[in-house]
Amino acid sequence: MRLVIQRVAQASVTINERVKSEIKKGLLIFIGIENSDGTDDIEWLCKKVINLRIFDDNEGVMNKSVLDIKGDILVISQFTLHASTKKGNRPSYIRAAKGDISKPLYERFCKELSKELGKQIGTGEFGADMKVKLLNDGPVTILMDTKNKE
Repeated sequence: MRLVIQRVAQASVTINERVKSEIKKGLLIFIGIENSDGTDDIEWLCKKVINLRIFDDNEGVMNKSVLDIKGDILVISQFTLHASTKKGNRPSYIRAAKGDISKPLYERFCKELSKELGKQIGTGEFGADMKVKLLNDGPVTILMDTKNKE
């Protein structure tokens, strides 16, 4: 699994001109899932994300987690995170898992993340054409990939 995590002051996702989810201060997370991903990846990522200290403390040092600040989380599925650009100019998405594999893993990731956060998280809609708005705070952007966890 591959994540792009952005610290945001606010974020929202719109589908068919209707806002599906919106958050205030917290994390906007884009998630890409490949065929070899499983529940162990979800557990590892959820613990890392929830405890990731990228919010400022009173001294302006990134020393607080989304839990510490009682922040929000918005998760958006994005198969293009597994794009390969090695050949030609048209990306290949062969490493991205098909919906029958990735949708249940995406839903489980969202459920586990919500449980770890202790409140409902915002989500997009799997496979939908989504418009995502964000006000990046910092900017702070972190990349995580379960293939690089060791």
